[in-house]
Amino acid sequence: MATTTASITLSSSDLLSDNLSLSATMNLNKGGTTGTGLDQFRMERFKIATGTQFDVIEATTAASEDANYVYLVNKNTDETHYVIISLWDVVVGRLYAGDWMFIPWGMNDTASEFVIEAEPAGAVCPYEFVLLQEPQTLVAHS
Repeated sequence: MATTTASITLSSSDLLSDNLSLSATMNLNKGGTTGTGLDQFRMERFKIATGTQFDVIEATTAASEDANYVYLVNKNTDETHYVIISLWDVVVGRLYAGDWMFIPWGMNDTASEFVIEAEPAGAVCPYEFVLLQEPQTLVAHS
């Protein structure tokens, strides 16, 4: 079975009066299990123009109740260009040029979506995202 590991290292020599260095590593497992890694991986790269709302991950892509993780990075080099992140019609925040996020993400209904919007006027924001998830089981048609 696949093993998927996420790790992050933060270090700074000017944030505090002393140097700061911390690391964390986590295995990404299927919900409710240990040692059973996620099986599906999806990565895409896009560019979106100002004011365009784009469904990064459509409501039917990730199965509800399953373990899903999303990595999103704003690949823009202009520090004034950002993307607005919304989950379930709630604005979560902004990712400026070079900023990224990694979050667990679950879906509770088919109306849920993970949306981004490029700003300010005239901005074109290239971004990348990765979705790590459990495989979906299709329900038999009745």
